[in-house]
Amino acid sequence: MRGLSKRVKTMKPSSTVAVNAKALELRRQGVDLIAMTAGEPDFDTPQFIKDAAARAMAAGKTKYAPPAGIPELREAISAKFKRENGLEIPPDQTVVTVGGKQALFNLFQAILDPGDEVIVIGPYWVSYPEMVRFAEGVPVEVNTGPESGFIPDPAEIERRITPRTKAIVVNSPGNPTGAVYPKEVLVAIAELANKYDCYIVSDEIYEHLIYEGEHFSPAHVAPDRTITVNGAAKAYAMTGWRIGYAGGPKDVIKGIIDVSSQSTTSPDTIAQWAMVEALNNVEEAQKFISMAREAYRARRGIIVDGLNALGLPTPKVSGAFYVLSDVSKIDPDENRAALKLLDEARVAVVPGTDFAAPHHVRFSYATSEENIRKALERIASIL
Repeated sequence: MRGLSKRVKTMKPSSTVAVNAKALELRRQGVDLIAMTAGEPDFDTPQFIKDAAARAMAAGKTKYAPPAGIPELREAISAKFKRENGLEIPPDQTVVTVGGKQALFNLFQAILDPGDEVIVIGPYWVSYPEMVRFAEGVPVEVNTGPESGFIPDPAEIERRITPRTKAIVVNSPGNPTGAVYPKEVLVAIAELANKYDCYIVSDEIYEHLIYEGEHFSPAHVAPDRTITVNGAAKAYAMTGWRIGYAGGPKDVIKGIIDVSSQSTTSPDTIAQWAMVEALNNVEEAQKFISMAREAYRARRGIIVDGLNALGLPTPKVSGAFYVLSDVSKIDPDENRAALKLLDEARVAVVPGTDFAAPHHVRFSYATSEENIRKALERIASIL
């Protein structure tokens, strides 16, 4: 036997998942640790969504679902796109997946041939380039920095486009930066897709967590070339329910469905019915989203002001629940800095290495104000 395949051997494990797992294990061992690693809300799933899941179980809605998702959820997704994003995406151009991550993974499997290039804007979510490589594509990085608020220059993106470019990945609001791209930047990127006949992969999972500015979907400008990806996790605190979705060109969506049919078949049926309620019960959903957004807004102020006061430069970005902080004052190497924070301050963060953010670490402020203040005190004690 020759062992594992080359593509698995060369795939990096998710650093964010690994660091969070280590933090949880230390907590399990009784270590007094403040974990600022996880990309998930600290709020519980709203009760009205849980009640919908219970009703679905009581009604016997526990069987296999179609690979594309239950029709009721695809209709709710289509209605959501129109109501919240102003996009006309019919139900048969949507697909339900096991989290937003599977939508992206299956998408790259569906559209990429060996050697196809995908532009990823750094700092980026760690999984984008690995998903592209697993599909035998080539990630092409376009880097941004804190001096621009991590906003990309469309002209720089255009310079990186080649005849092999198949897609441009856009994530606004972004992980790990929290950056919200201005409408004119998103319009310019979408126009590049039209000009060069490539796809826009628009990851909009944090669309409801914007504190200044407004959300804009590139599909308005390039509807036939944009695949819009979203999910239940961030807006409705449903990370463990594993429901994502995508909408876009019919042939691409069919490709995603075909990949799902030969892998997971479909997401959990009960969770799908819970998501129907999350999308259709607009009044209750908006109450929860508004509450969570205001809590994150207050926490952002505390952590940004606190880190900057400690001499750790941290831009005040406009979305998601992350900040990237320059930790050169602790150690110029972000991995050693993160280890020092863990070992000496008992504060767990994610080093920026796999985000393409050297000298930086990512703090998640999806935790209580009390924890944020304690973390800042502990960091101060080691400086």
